[in-house]
Amino acid sequence: MPSTLRRIAAAAAVLSVGAFAAGCGGGATGADSNQDLNLQPIAAAGPDPFTASTAESKATPTPAASPTGPGPSGDLRAPRTVNGSTPGLYGGTQSVASCDVEKQIRFLGGDRAKNRAFADAAGIDPASVAGFLRGLTPVVLRVDTRVTNHGFRDGSATSFQSVLQAGTAVLVDGHGLPRVRCACGNPLKPPNNHQGNWNDKGKPWPGYRADRVIVVRPTTVVVNNFIIVNITNNTWIERKSGDDGRHDRERPDITIDPVKPPVPEPPSPPASPSTSAPSSSPSTSPSQSPDCPTPTPTVTVTETPAPSDSTPGTPSSPSAPPNSPAASPSGCPPATKTVTPTPSASPSAPSPLVPPAPETSPPNDMPSLPTDIPSGPDSDVFGPSQESENV
Repeated sequence: MPSTLRRIAAAAAVLSVGAFAAGCGGGATGADSNQDLNLQPIAAAGPDPFTASTAESKATPTPAASPTGPGPSGDLRAPRTVNGSTPGLYGGTQSVASCDVEKQIRFLGGDRAKNRAFADAAGIDPASVAGFLRGLTPVVLRVDTRVTNHGFRDGSATSFQSVLQAGTAVLVDGHGLPRVRCACGNPLKPPNNHQGNWNDKGKPWPGYRADRVIVVRPTTVVVNNFIIVNITNNTWIERKSGDDGRHDRERPDITIDPVKPPVPEPPSPPASPSTSAPSSSPSTSPSQSPDCPTPTPTVTVTETPAPSDSTPGTPSSPSAPPNSPAASPSGCPPATKTVTPTPSASPSAPSPLVPPAPETSPPNDMPSLPTDIPSGPDSDVFGPSQESENV
């Protein structure tokens, strides 16, 4: 009997150790955990590719300048997040698709297991793979970008974290999110939220810096037109969402530097009363309480309607926003001020996502906007046309 009890205890100990090891494997996300991060150059297929390459981009793009600012301490990396509709985040060649979507459809359509695994990884129905791919927009990355990548092994999809090199051809959805890597046909999703240490797998390319990698944040509304950089001559192109480039339109009116970082630096914190400029002193707003917080600027960008009678590319004067709600009983203005560059020819309703700005605020009470947020006629391309659902 004692020997039987010893065997049972030993078996229980083995099971406990196995369970502990499984809980602390590659899926752990604690600050002290480690996770592999695959560094994938532009043309490298990577582990377990879904299909052969469908990338068509021949030119090497000029990468956007790396965002400035201090990096994270140690090996704990917190990638910068950038909105998927940011002008210059992506590039391409005018009237040329960076990926052959129809070839990708044929590759997957000829293998039922791969088609099913692709659909599972992408979160779509297997019967809708062709329509899903035709609805994506071919572009190239201009910044090293972290994603959740998927391979195909033993009849099903695998999952691993990757950094894709700037210049990689991808297909993005209507929210600006990379969904397919064209060099291998792999479906892509946003990266996981791992906050611990990373083990880089693969050889870093020249210019790679772990603290300069970005993560794309999908827009909450559908993007109808992407503003991308023509990688052959560093000019600006407007490409319709879901288009292969045949309807690209030049945008010479955009004056943003094409090599400027597409990731805006966060705005500086509001100045304290002791360091405020004289123009923003309480004397300019007699009805405002001195204890009111400094308004924080909020910038929204709205979509340009399809041109009708006006000349394409001709900027128009911004229309003033409608009157804002009444001030709070304390006499304080709203917590935020909204600057909405809307060069539409006809008045339009303000975005429901951001409260309208006070119309009667004195000019010198408006806080200055960050200098690296695009403004002018080029900033009116993206905006809410309709609420959308994730694909």
